[in-house]
Amino acid sequence: MAPAQLTTLDLPGIPKLRSGKVREVFDLGETLLFVTTDRLSAFDCILPDPIPHKGAVLNQLSAFWFQRFTFTRNHMIAVQFELPGELEPFRDQLAGRSMMVRKTKPLPVECVVRGYLAGSGWKEYQAGGSVCGQKLPTGLQLASQLPEPLFTPSTKSEMGHDENIDWEECCRILGDEVAVKVKDLSLQIYSAGREHAAKCGLIVADTKFEFGLLDGELLLIDECLTPDSSRFWAADSYSVGKSPPSFDKQFVRDYLETLAWDKTPPAPSLPAEVIEKTSAKYREAFTHLTGTELVSL
Repeated sequence: MAPAQLTTLDLPGIPKLRSGKVREVFDLGETLLFVTTDRLSAFDCILPDPIPHKGAVLNQLSAFWFQRFTFTRNHMIAVQFELPGELEPFRDQLAGRSMMVRKTKPLPVECVVRGYLAGSGWKEYQAGGSVCGQKLPTGLQLASQLPEPLFTPSTKSEMGHDENIDWEECCRILGDEVAVKVKDLSLQIYSAGREHAAKCGLIVADTKFEFGLLDGELLLIDECLTPDSSRFWAADSYSVGKSPPSFDKQFVRDYLETLAWDKTPPAPSLPAEVIEKTSAKYREAFTHLTGTELVSL
């Protein structure tokens, strides 16, 4: 049985390429091993308290979407695979939270798609009537659905702050052809994910994707439509003008906003009830979207 909590992992004899905000990435030679921990970051700071089962939710939910979206290639090879002999002692730590993936060259841009006014987008709209520099109609409220989904790219930082960039900067960084492809793919994936989520009683307010290049082809990488990378709202309690109940880490952000914390490391500890409720929200999102219970693979 996989442990409910995992904050860090080293695999003797297996090179660790990096330890990101959430994932431990190991080099298996021709492929990579992604291990999704239960670390949680908020406001670009890693919090000291893990969220039980979070890594399994992110790993298995990403696998669900990767298998569903057959219109675009992704980096996943397998979530159930034979472990190399030297990894056998770590079977329990890896169960349910690991994925074998293709090696790609990650693009240095995060592909954010916004379908509703929330978070920093709502704050920017209040200040100037736009989101990431894109003008919107007047009179919109918190949680309003946008006239059409917006592609709002940002820079990508493993440990620092991501920064929103405009379309021209995105094209400068990626080149016009690749920029157009990731924009179109991001909007297509968001649309397909939103359509499925609606059937499950959830609204995908916004999300972000990452892409990598393999032999000149774009692949969807990292994670996909998880509670870490997306805002999920309950459709049956959604109401324009107020922040809807969510199934993601917004619950943690809301708690942190009540503290006298300047959003720089070290991040404060979370109360037990916030940890427990966040874990429950992640697992509930998984069940809603997949129609199954979280399992140890």
